[in-house]
Amino acid sequence: MSAAVNITHTPGYDNQPSFTPDGEAILFTSNRGAAQTDIYRYTVAGGETTRVTDTPESEYSPTVTPDGAHLSVVRVEADGSQRLWRFTLDGRNPELVLEGVKPVGYHAWCDDHTLALFVLGQPATLQLADTRSGKASEVARGILRSIQRIPRSATISFVDRDEDGSLMVRELDPKSRSVTTLVAAVAGAKEADLAWTPDGRLLMAEKDVLYSWTRDARGWTRLADLGALGIHGATRLAVSPKGDRIAIVAAGARQP
Repeated sequence: MSAAVNITHTPGYDNQPSFTPDGEAILFTSNRGAAQTDIYRYTVAGGETTRVTDTPESEYSPTVTPDGAHLSVVRVEADGSQRLWRFTLDGRNPELVLEGVKPVGYHAWCDDHTLALFVLGQPATLQLADTRSGKASEVARGILRSIQRIPRSATISFVDRDEDGSLMVRELDPKSRSVTTLVAAVAGAKEADLAWTPDGRLLMAEKDVLYSWTRDARGWTRLADLGALGIHGATRLAVSPKGDRIAIVAAGARQP
């Protein structure tokens, strides 16, 4: 890996990065001194950051929708409800996506009308929702926050806790609703924030080390020493569509 570059330089909350489909920008959630969080866009080539949403509500988890014309976000509404909304790419024309499904914590698109949702509760549940009907149904219980679309497929990865307390990465086929186990998370992890590369490698950070896993491997491979790059306490990850860049949310990063 090359040297890390801090792209936010803000003392507040910057989180939940996702690349645009062309790989030219990173969308992320940020709180910049206001009462709410908004969505921002960082242009990779120019290094410019612009505000996308500017609303009284808080928006989280920006994701370009399958039609390429909108951003889907988890929105915390005035009454505290957390539901899935979408905006046009310029942050305008907010529209509720799933009226009756709440409280949504995280989401991933399986196809142009099917979503995998992390729905808050005791315990949190994995639910499949259809935007055409507005309905959602439970698939799994006790999941953690990482829900990812697996490249070159319509399947979804998610994380839950095994009977012995270890974290397990599993794969959901939305059409058949079948769930299979892929791999245990890196040993000792209490949270597993994952990202997939375009060629099908699974990435996870734990204790300032970046690990990778492939389907033909028995376990995780040490990929990079993040601490040596000045990156500590890494959590959320996002990989560019070409696999040439990775965005990492961390407690601290130094300039090269």
